Amino acid sequence: MQEEQKCSSCFLTELQQLAGKGDSMAKFLNYEDRLEIESGLKEHMTFTELGEKLGRDRTTITKEIRNYSIEQDTGYGSYPHNTCKYRKACKRKKVCGTNDCRHPLVAVCKQCELICNRYCEHFEEEICTHRFKPPYVCNGCSEVKKCTLTKTVYDALGAQRRATDKISESRSGILATEGEIARLNEILVPLVKQGQSIHQIYLTHKDELMCSEKTLYNYVDGCLFDIRNIDLPRKVKYRPRYKKPELKVDRGCRVGRNYHDYEVYMEQHPDTAVVQMDSVIGSKGGKVLLTIYFVNVSLMLGFLREANTSKSVIDIYDELYHRLGGQDFRKLFPVILTDNGSEFSNPKCIENGPDGKGFQRTRIYYCNPSAPYQKAEIEVGHEFIRRILPKGRSFDELTQADVELMMNHINSYRRKKLNGKSPYEAFSFYYGEDLAERLRCHEVAAKDINLTARLLKK
Repeated sequence: MQEEQKCSSCFLTELQQLAGKGDSMAKFLNYEDRLEIESGLKEHMTFTELGEKLGRDRTTITKEIRNYSIEQDTGYGSYPHNTCKYRKACKRKKVCGTNDCRHPLVAVCKQCELICNRYCEHFEEEICTHRFKPPYVCNGCSEVKKCTLTKTVYDALGAQRRATDKISESRSGILATEGEIARLNEILVPLVKQGQSIHQIYLTHKDELMCSEKTLYNYVDGCLFDIRNIDLPRKVKYRPRYKKPELKVDRGCRVGRNYHDYEVYMEQHPDTAVVQMDSVIGSKGGKVLLTIYFVNVSLMLGFLREANTSKSVIDIYDELYHRLGGQDFRKLFPVILTDNGSEFSNPKCIENGPDGKGFQRTRIYYCNPSAPYQKAEIEVGHEFIRRILPKGRSFDELTQADVELMMNHINSYRRKKLNGKSPYEAFSFYYGEDLAERLRCHEVAAKDINLTARLLKK
């Protein structure tokens, strides 16, 4: 009873804090405004009516709902989330391809918590088109309580949290898109190599650059161009006064994707496999490794990248998607958990592809800042890499074939947590040898396993 009272007190305190933050910034909607919007949507009020009620323009209401609504993958009663167009009449059983069903009490697969959509070869996705027309949410829909499709919901408390987080995120870091950086790089680099200063270039190309001189220096500091501070003779004479902020492609990338959101999603989908993602740095400014760790089987993949950029990460996932196919990709990568590195700050392109079109192929969530223990499994996996590639060693002489060789040796090493099986054996049993082959995973004989620096001696 005391615990319930405590939880209730904490909830009310949070509401008060969130509402107070909204009140302190008059130009922003506050928590009371958002409660009115949530209530109005249930009553089928139009954006114009909601705007008149709150004393706001209808476009403000539209943007609020479009920006802070969330997608929910929920079902009802004994029917879990299911987006298959054949779900209502489906009588299929054991579509996961195993006789050892983890949910033997369900009559048919459409009632299974594991969601038959991942495994059924006849699966065709159905999308409710009403979510893409005003009011863009399912709050007032009469069918929402008996719907197993993906739903878009506006929740006042969740919207207040995300709005507060977005405001906080917008005041940190620097906004930079891959296309914009490439454009500026083409203008700047040739002229710097001719001996011109940033100041000179800015004065003569101000209209073409379309950014401030200070921004250009910040981008050079962030190693976003093909030039470095060493290429600016006067710049290297000055001692930096403070630590430069981290450069992020999307400053609001954590909104709706923080660790709390991850915990909520995993609570709703407890059987979902989790993939952890991280970077391993060699020498500063050189090649970098992207590591991908399948938590349920302890298998780790490694990909060599020329630079630690968001585009290099996106390119790897696009290549994996092409190699595996949509169905197998979604089966292997339902949820990705990573840290707050700037190379992971473009989640939309990883989730949906670089064009942002098509169905969502994965979900990305971020650990809390300075909390590597929240993805402890991949951090432990990195210890194997450091046996072979000690800290400080440059990766510049490595090839992707070298990285795959290293990973095959690591993945063939038997683990106590896997009951004496290797990650390769666990992955092959769980997902099949064909998928392991397409990920370029191969088993190394026990007598040949080498987890020392001699493995990659050139």
